[in-house]
Amino acid sequence: MTFKALLASKPGDAIATHLVDFQDEDLMPGDVTVVIEYSTVNYKDALALSGRSPVIRQFPLIPGIDFAGIVETSSHPGFAAGDRVLVNGWGLSQTHHGGFAQKARVSGDWLVKVPEAFSTQQAMAIGTAGYTAMLSVLALEHGGLSPERGDILVTGASGGAGSVAIALLSGLGYRVIASTGRQEETDYLHELGAAQVIDRRTLSEAGAPIGKERWAGVIDSVGSHTLVNALAQTQYRGVVAAFGLAQGADLPGSVLPFILRNVTLAGIDSVNAPQSARVQAWSRLARDLDVDKLARTTQVVGLAEVPAIAGRVLEGKVRGRTVVDVNA
Repeated sequence: MTFKALLASKPGDAIATHLVDFQDEDLMPGDVTVVIEYSTVNYKDALALSGRSPVIRQFPLIPGIDFAGIVETSSHPGFAAGDRVLVNGWGLSQTHHGGFAQKARVSGDWLVKVPEAFSTQQAMAIGTAGYTAMLSVLALEHGGLSPERGDILVTGASGGAGSVAIALLSGLGYRVIASTGRQEETDYLHELGAAQVIDRRTLSEAGAPIGKERWAGVIDSVGSHTLVNALAQTQYRGVVAAFGLAQGADLPGSVLPFILRNVTLAGIDSVNAPQSARVQAWSRLARDLDVDKLARTTQVVGLAEVPAIAGRVLEGKVRGRTVVDVNA
């Protein structure tokens, strides 16, 4: 029996992708084989397919850092045939075949059971972007923030992680300020729960090392000057959760927010997060995420459409989350 997969190769300097027929014996080692139902296109997937960042470390490889589906066979004690499972990160799309295929074989230690509140499609509408957003909310709470402390800024607001972050925060009672370069998405951001939408250009240029206190916390997917300016305007004992580099990986700022205002900068890693953190994040997503708002963020495409969507993600032209129906 064969199954479809999107295979990335690098015949020269550029990465090429092709839909191919794979067989079970082509899969990599693992103790759980999963029939994939859905994957998703994250910013990291777009970086991988474009070659702009060396995400894929060996070729040929099936990209896709996420998938959700049904266990076909398992020798792992935690999973049995028929279980609904998902995976985010680990080695997928780096050194291990990922989710842009109809089947995968992985370590059961990477898997999380899909919460009962979600279908496998909804789990991938969340994906790594939404799971990272939840890890960021948990970091804000760990730093002592609550809705009474003040506003929360979300940068890259119309992207996948930003969209889910707004839906989560507004549902928890926070007043959310959404920063975006796409003012045409203002109505969409208000529908997700943003109380105010600001132009990203107010944060994206070099600014003062410390500024007027504006927000109690920040969820940042942008990095560079945007993150520095967000830090400079964070209130005393505020918390900033950072996980992205859409503007850049540099941090051209000052220590003043840290030593004058006791601001906490919390780094968020979703790829190698311990299983306990993953289970906590998915449990909270099941409790706190409004699935109606999630549906507003989501479009569904087929495997063949993934390379084109990835290009549009890098151009900042994709709103919210893109689910991949691997059987479409």
